[in-house]
Amino acid sequence: MADANKKDITDLEDILSAAGDEPPVDIDALAEGADEFDAARDSDLHAELEAVRAERDDMRDRFMRALADAENARKRSDKDRREAENYGGSKLARDLLPVYDNLSRALAAASTQPSDEDKAVLEGVELTLRELTNIFNKHGIVQIDPQKGDKFDPQQHQAMFEAPVPGTKSGEIIEVMALGFMLHDRLLRPAQVGVSSNPG
Repeated sequence: MADANKKDITDLEDILSAAGDEPPVDIDALAEGADEFDAARDSDLHAELEAVRAERDDMRDRFMRALADAENARKRSDKDRREAENYGGSKLARDLLPVYDNLSRALAAASTQPSDEDKAVLEGVELTLRELTNIFNKHGIVQIDPQKGDKFDPQQHQAMFEAPVPGTKSGEIIEVMALGFMLHDRLLRPAQVGVSSNPG
């Protein structure tokens, strides 16, 4: 059933007369409202974009720091591994030095004309000392072998005594009591020496 109050709008005059019943629309106000809406929306989008950029920069900074920390940890572990390889046996090596000293003293104390029975023992001691020296060399243990007349070096030598020996200068080595040893670039034991104390 059709509404009696409604008119059938069929032509332009009917449209204009029907529109006249309602208040006119302010197009400028609508446009201004749309601009304000767009500005507010743009402002919100701009603020949101800035927040996302700040979060991205923060995440990038954290990532770079984590990457640097991981690289530093890798380098530190490589250094620790190399040091463990090179210097891990330093305590054992230090404990073997008296064995070397005793074998050397045994050879030095042997008579120059050993009997047949002594030759076999001396040969065994020589072979043992040679094998120990080869093992030292294999693992980077090097002798510090100062000679008489060399200058005393406190980085590699330990002065066991001083004596005014004629014909020597102050600070010269006058006697070597025990060889020193280095493990790669670290001092295991300084060479034990006597040093001249001649004035001038």
